Amino acid sequence: MKPFSTIVFPTDFSENSEYAFDYALTLAKQFSARLVVIHVINEPVDLRGFYVPHVSFEKLEEEIVAAAEKMMDKFCRTKIKDHENYTSCIVSGIPYDEVLKKAAEEDASLIVMGTHGRKGIDHFLFGSTAERVVRNAKCPVMTVRPPEV
Repeated sequence: MKPFSTIVFPTDFSENSEYAFDYALTLAKQFSARLVVIHVINEPVDLRGFYVPHVSFEKLEEEIVAAAEKMMDKFCRTKIKDHENYTSCIVSGIPYDEVLKKAAEEDASLIVMGTHGRKGIDHFLFGSTAERVVRNAKCPVMTVRPPEV
């Protein structure tokens, strides 16, 4: 097996992502790999044609970015304590596209990501970011489902 030098970990800050992060961090430590944590702000729906009192579209976007930055800072501060070889970033776009772009940019040797395990109509309507990443990634992808409760 090839060693992993760069591991990309996409997060939506959900419990499922946090569960998968333990795998990404463990592998990064075992292989002395660089860890790249990415959060994708899903492209917002264009609300400019709707009346939303007291909120401008630009202000809403700024607040979403600020909240994501705060969450990323907290995530990295609390979860990554003894692994200094990491970077984090926040981007806007379509989640699976941005994860694939970041993996290519970073020449990732592995992507580790959580999955919600949607089934039936939910899967049909919402699709699966993880599934799209698995189908299109140029490197191995490890998907981690949370334990059944």
